[in-house]
This record gives sequence, C-alpha cells and structure tokens, in this order.
Amino acid sequence: IKTPTLWDVLGRRGYRVGVIGVPPTYPPKPVHGFMISDFITPGPEKPYTFPPMLKVELEKLFGPYIFDVIYRSHEKDKIIKELFAMTKQHLNIVQYLLGKKKWDVFIYVEIGVDRVHHAFWKYFDKEHPRHVEHSVYSKTIPEYYKLIDEGFKSIKEKLPKDTIVVITSDHGAKAMKGAFVVNQWLEEQGYLKFKEKPRRPGEDIDREIIDWEHTMVWGWGGYYARMFINLEGREPKGIVKKEEYEDLINQLKKDIRKIKGPKGEPWNSKVYTPYELYPEVNGDAPDLIVYFDNLSWRSAGTVGWDTIYLPENDRGPDDAVHDWHGVFTVYDPEGTVGKGFKGEIRIEQVFDLLMKLMQS
Repeated sequence: IKTPTLWDVLGRRGYRVGVIGVPPTYPPKPVHGFMISDFITPGPEKPYTFPPMLKVELEKLFGPYIFDVIYRSHEKDKIIKELFAMTKQHLNIVQYLLGKKKWDVFIYVEIGVDRVHHAFWKYFDKEHPRHVEHSVYSKTIPEYYKLIDEGFKSIKEKLPKDTIVVITSDHGAKAMKGAFVVNQWLEEQGYLKFKEKPRRPGEDIDREIIDWEHTMVWGWGGYYARMFINLEGREPKGIVKKEEYEDLINQLKKDIRKIKGPKGEPWNSKVYTPYELYPEVNGDAPDLIVYFDNLSWRSAGTVGWDTIYLPENDRGPDDAVHDWHGVFTVYDPEGTVGKGFKGEIRIEQVFDLLMKLMQS
C-alpha cells in the first residue's frame, strides 16, 4: 500500500489503533498500536505482528495463528473443521486484545466469511445451478453465521457503551454458474494466437506458448477478467499501433457484449476501461475489465480445455462468485448517524465517512 491507510492517518493524529487481518497488511508495518497481518501471510513461522513480541504473547495463549484454510477442495468435512477452528481462534484473540490492549479504533476482518460462501454456496442456495441438498453441508453457512453472531455478541459486551460499531463487507456473494475460458475465446475471435496447442486442460497461460507476432490481446482469469492489449512501445513484442488502440478497444467491447451462454442464452456482460471506473489508475493496469454475465460467470485464465464454458472454477471447487453489493451498517449509540436506510454508499466513500465518525 503506497498511500496512507485509515490507521496511518488516525495514528498520526494520536489515535491508538488495532488492525487485525485487514488485507493487504503483510508484512506488518509499525503502527500507533498493534497489528496482525492478513490471510496472504505465508505462515505463522514468519513475522506477522506489530509489535513483533505480540506474536509470542498470542502464541503462548492461542497457539500458532491460523491465517486461512484450503477451501477449494472436495474434502468438505475437513474444511468445516478447519474453518470453524480458525474463526473461533480469531474471535478469541480479538476479545483478548480488546480487553488487554489500549485502543481507540479497532479493525477486524474475518476471512472465514468469504471462505464459507465459496465452499458451501451450492448446498445453501436452492437456486444454484448445481444445488445439492445435504444433511450437514446445507446447514454449514447458517451455522457459521451463528458462530459469527455469537462471537460478535461477546465482543460487543466488552466494548465501552459509547462505542460506534461499523459492520461492512467489500463485496457480496451469489451462485457461480461456471467459468468462461477467456483466452480460448480470444483465440477463436482471432485476437490471440498460440505457437502450439496447450498440452493439457487447465494449463496456465505462459508467455512462451503465445505467438506474440500475431497476438493483439490476452487475458487473466479471476472473478472478473482483465484483458491486455499487446501495444507497440509498451509491451516487449507489441504489434498494436497507438493509432489502432481505441478502435481495437471499441471492437473488443462490441464482441464481448455479444457473448452468449452455453445454451445460446443472452448474457448481461459489462466491460470497461479502468479509466471509466476509477478516478486514478496506477501500476500495470489492464486495458479492459470484464464482468461476464453480470459477474455470474467467473473468468478462467487457463487454457487447453475442449470448451470455453466450464461448469466450475478452473482453480478448484468453488460454488460462489462475488456480487456487486456488500454490506455497510453503522451502530451509533449516541444517535449522531440516525436510524434507517441511508441509501447506497460507494466503496471509495467509506474512508471519508469513517473519518467523520471518528470526529463526531
């Protein structure tokens, strides 16, 4: 993170902060307070706290910190066991820190909420295209929610009575209909050419297998697709001239919006340049961002498949995709925020709102 975070700004103003599991905070940096890094931490053998000795203190009481679980797996019983164990450990650590440390602002992200959706959504959602009713797995998401609710109740009981509480998520969840093999579609449309056919299904796209002299576009997979133009002067073997760039972008947009589903059903795909979405674009940004069928279809970046429509995630078992709307709720015991629905809030507005809450 190259810009000041909420906890950086508040720390400089004298607020003592506690930051637990917020991505991306590995490796942990000095803060005016304490920090435990997030789920991308390689493991508990690495430094993951600030101050460094907080790690020793916590491990004496709670054992090695559990950062994540392997959730893209068919071993559902193992996922349940590890997921609940991880979250219980996190909740116990949070309650300990709330009671033992000095803090003015406390931020805690529970990655388990994300993982339980991806691992068990098809058992929970009766409208899921691959729904399976199961005596245990169909109850896993509700049972996990109960664990979170009970943990939050215990946390709230430990808070000072004038504490403002914010509950938020960065995205929603819904059924994954399948995965769209973006690079094979680009090949079919004449935008990308391979030197040779991939040798096996699920092969990662590699620079060495692409015929760059005849490739205009390639893509990355994920819950949305990122497409890159092989632009002359920017890419090592670029062939698309700058004066051709805008026409190519516009043609790609048209072609993407024409994509239909495996049964010929219309898709509501959305495609943007980063500049259409963000007020500022940094780093090696993609040229296009694509949400296939309104996010219902994941983008598969791998190649070698016999179809461009995969029934599941190419990275392993995964039942859910991200949805547009997350949650943002504020509980203010002093009533300065007021009750009731306040309308939608955009994610880039959250920082300013939280700063206002701190100053209220």
